[in-house]
Amino acid sequence: MKFHVKHTTDYRYTAPLRYALQTLWLTPKSSAAQTVNFWSVGAPEKLFKQIDAFGNTVQSYTFVGTEDDNVRWSLVNAAGVVNTHGVAQFTDAEGLPHPYFFLRGTPLAEPHWTLAEFGRPFLPQSIDGTAELQALLALSQAVMGAISYKKDSSNVTTTALQAFNAGNGVCQDQAHVMVAVCRSLGYPARYVSGYFYAANEPDLASHAWVDVCLNVVTRLWVSIDVTHACLTDQRHIRLAMGGDYNACPPAKGVRQGGGDESMTVVITIEPV
Repeated sequence: MKFHVKHTTDYRYTAPLRYALQTLWLTPKSSAAQTVNFWSVGAPEKLFKQIDAFGNTVQSYTFVGTEDDNVRWSLVNAAGVVNTHGVAQFTDAEGLPHPYFFLRGTPLAEPHWTLAEFGRPFLPQSIDGTAELQALLALSQAVMGAISYKKDSSNVTTTALQAFNAGNGVCQDQAHVMVAVCRSLGYPARYVSGYFYAANEPDLASHAWVDVCLNVVTRLWVSIDVTHACLTDQRHIRLAMGGDYNACPPAKGVRQGGGDESMTVVITIEPV
């Protein structure tokens, strides 16, 4: 499928903004799963591009204001056209961390015995660095059932264990629980941010899913959408990946001044 994506983030401030440093993970890359025909990112200041340790395209900008500027508003835009191919299994590109790197705990997706006990009926403890696809899909179904999707029930600091104990969350939490369960049982897993096309589910336009390693030796991975308990398909557009949300949020930054901040995000995904 071919999609036109537009992602706008509107920041408003109650006092003049003096300084801001913003980092953006808003640029998809072409891969086996997708071809990026065109993509652009716009920001209030010049963008500087780099590739992080996970192969993500990262852009950052710095704003420095003066007392006379009275800046109380800023806008970040990302837009482009992407062809999706419905490919869920793939081999990592050269230079990315070894799969076992993604066994390590991260602040939002720490292994825990409670999560291991939950996952063991669906996924046995890893002993040879391989995973069965059907077992992973069964586990994703179980996670989806254990973590009911509930808008505004968590925030970006909610951990996998907290979401599991609460029994509800959003796609980010479902992905973190799946990642943490897999790690607890010895399977490398990581968090993926992206977009999801669903005409009847606009809240899921900004979405999260997981990669789980099927074979450590060959570095074969599979992408699973826990919210829908399915493999990723032509509805998914991949943006970035990392150990958890903290490694690849759409945007992250620091600022001075500005008083209170409000943020409005609008994402549209249209077939073309």
